[in-house]
Amino acid sequence: MAALLKRWDGVKLKPSQWRIPLSQGREALRRLPRERQTSLRDAARQVERFHRWERRRLGTTWAQTADGLTVGQRIVPVDSVGVYVPGGRFAYPSSVLMAALPAKVAGVRRIVMVTPPRHVTDEVLAAAALAGVTEIYRIGGIGAVGALAYGTRTIPKVDLIVGPGGAWVTEAKRQVFGEVGIDLIAGPSEVAVLADRTTSPRFAAADLMAQTEHDPLARAVLLSPDARTIAAVKGLVEKRFRPQCSFVKTKNWADAVAKANALAPEHLSLLVKKPERLLNGVRNAGAIFLGPWSPVAAGDYWAGPSHVLPTGRAARFMSGLSVQTFLKRSSIIRLSEPLMRKKARTIARLAEAEGLVYHAASLKARLNRSR
Repeated sequence: MAALLKRWDGVKLKPSQWRIPLSQGREALRRLPRERQTSLRDAARQVERFHRWERRRLGTTWAQTADGLTVGQRIVPVDSVGVYVPGGRFAYPSSVLMAALPAKVAGVRRIVMVTPPRHVTDEVLAAAALAGVTEIYRIGGIGAVGALAYGTRTIPKVDLIVGPGGAWVTEAKRQVFGEVGIDLIAGPSEVAVLADRTTSPRFAAADLMAQTEHDPLARAVLLSPDARTIAAVKGLVEKRFRPQCSFVKTKNWADAVAKANALAPEHLSLLVKKPERLLNGVRNAGAIFLGPWSPVAAGDYWAGPSHVLPTGRAARFMSGLSVQTFLKRSSIIRLSEPLMRKKARTIARLAEAEGLVYHAASLKARLNRSR
C-alpha cells in the first residue's frame, strides 16, 4: 500500500501514518470560516433529517393468520461500512455527508472513511466529524478498496463499501463484490433536462454545465419538443461544455419522457410549468427534480436524499444510496403445531416433486406425535 501511495498519489506515508485522529475532524470544523461552517452544518442537518424520516418507515414487521402462521422480517444494520470519498479533480465534503450520514442513521457502528491523501481538506475532515465517521484513513484508489475489502494490519476489513470514485476505483469495487457488499457501480455524472418555454433558458443551460463540469466524461442531454427552447439553451452553453452536451428535439412531451426513460439518467430535471404531469410517466431515473426552482445542485449538496446515484442506465434496475443500503432483512417464520400437522403432507409433495426426499422427510417427521 505504501508503494501505491507513493506511485499514484505522490506521497510517502508509513502505515502508522495512514490513520487520522478523529480530533482533527473536530479541529478542522472549528477552523473553517464561519459562513462555510454554517453551510456545512446546515447541509448535514438536512441530510440527516431526511434519512431519519426514511428510517422511521423501515422496521421489523409481522403478519399473523388465524390458523397459526406468523411471518415477518427483521431489519438490522450491517456491522461496518467503508466510505470511499473521491479526490481526483476536486475535494468532496458533500460525498462524506451523502454516504456516511445514511449509514449513521441506519445504525452502523463502524463507519470507516478513506480518501486520497492530497485531498484531505479541512472541509472533508469537518464533514466526517459531522457525519459520525468513526475511522479516517488517508489512502485512496484501488489500494483503499482492497484494504477495506480484505483488511490490512492497519485497517480491519469492512462488510460493505460505498461511495463514488474514478474508473479504477469503480472497477476495484466490482472485483471485490462478493467478498464485501457494494452500493453500486457509479460512472461519470449525467443529467437529462426536459425544458419548455416557461423555463428560463439560463436555468437549463446552467444545469447542463453544472453536471458536465464534474468530469470530461460527464454527459448532459436536453430534451424538448420546442425548437426555440433548444436553440436558446444551446446558445447559452459555453463552448467548452458543448462537446459533452446533446440537444434533442422530440415529437412531443410523451416522446421526451420516453427518451428520458430510455436514457435512465442519474439526474432527471423537469424544467416545465407543470412537472407533475410528466412525473407519472417517468420510470427510470436516479433522482428527479421538479420545476425550475429545483436545480440538481440543490440535491448534490443539501436537499436530503443521497447524491450517490446509479449511472450508465443502471437506474433501470437499481436505486441510489439510502438508509436501506445499510440495512439487512432477515425473514422470520413460525408455524403452530396444528398448522404444521395440517400442511405437512401438502408441502412434502412439493419437495418430492423436486426429488428432495429428505426435505419431505423433515416435514413428515412432524406428523409423528412421539418426539
